Amino acid sequence: MPKESSHVASQVASQVHRVVVIVDENSNPFELGCATEVFGLRRPEIGRDLYDFRLCSPEPRTLMRDGFFTLTGVAELEAADTADTLIVPNRPDVDVPRRPAVLDAVRRAHARGARLVGFCSGAFTLAEAGVLDGRRATAHWQWADAFRARFPAVRLESDVLFVDDGDILTAAGSAAALDLGLHLVRRDHGAEIANTVSRRLVFAAHRDGGQRQFVERPMPDLPDESLAPVLAWAQEHLDQPLTVADLASRAAVSPATLHRRFRAQLDTTPLTWLTAQRLTLARRLIERGEPSLTLVARQSGLGTPTNLRTLLRRETGITPTAYRHRFGPAAN
Repeated sequence: MPKESSHVASQVASQVHRVVVIVDENSNPFELGCATEVFGLRRPEIGRDLYDFRLCSPEPRTLMRDGFFTLTGVAELEAADTADTLIVPNRPDVDVPRRPAVLDAVRRAHARGARLVGFCSGAFTLAEAGVLDGRRATAHWQWADAFRARFPAVRLESDVLFVDDGDILTAAGSAAALDLGLHLVRRDHGAEIANTVSRRLVFAAHRDGGQRQFVERPMPDLPDESLAPVLAWAQEHLDQPLTVADLASRAAVSPATLHRRFRAQLDTTPLTWLTAQRLTLARRLIERGEPSLTLVARQSGLGTPTNLRTLLRRETGITPTAYRHRFGPAAN
């Protein structure tokens, strides 16, 4: 490659958001796999790389959880100092202190403004580093009592899938790492690209909690699958003036029964769920380049541009115009 072309390529690469994962002894391989799937894979279906992804470790050989395998060939811990987003170690032996070098790397990243992410027991790493005091966070429900006892200054929310507290994000156990990962993709690149990544993963794109902080509640252990058909039908008819009564009629139940099933399965109400689906569609229409807010509001079933502006600002904190500038075709 010519010298000038090589320089341009390196400049472009340096502009891609860098995600670095610290892997420490006894780390959980599942969450490591989730991070790799969401942030590390090439995206030919999108046509560009979304992230520059790296693994690093304080040791040349890292024994993973319960000795399942040994990880080698990753960068040294200093790579954490180059991260725009740093995913911290998570390990099941939460009572074992984290390495001082790892905690120092977390503190340095926080001090220079990097985004910090903890999956599952990763909240313990963040709290031990001292960056969660006075902040909201979550962790696997299994360790909620132990976490509160050790870190009373942290505002633990143990009944949610993940917590987005701005520059520090934490997820509950296992598959919640995918929920948080896709949430970060949506935050960085918009709903349309997040939906593309979720299709690649064969995973639900977004379980919306309807709050600006994007706090999402877990699904029950044994969901009643009878809601699936009416959810799919509603998503295909978002441009129509659907009501809760319409959804109940489609499900062949009373509105009261439908409300109970939504609460049991999705921990939300039919109207809140429907509004969230409409808003997701509106975001995708804006990202695809639809210039008319009137048309976006009509096609998504939100009714008026005023209603669209109000709901989008409540959900994302920015106006439709700012959202278009950030995530529309011109931004890509």
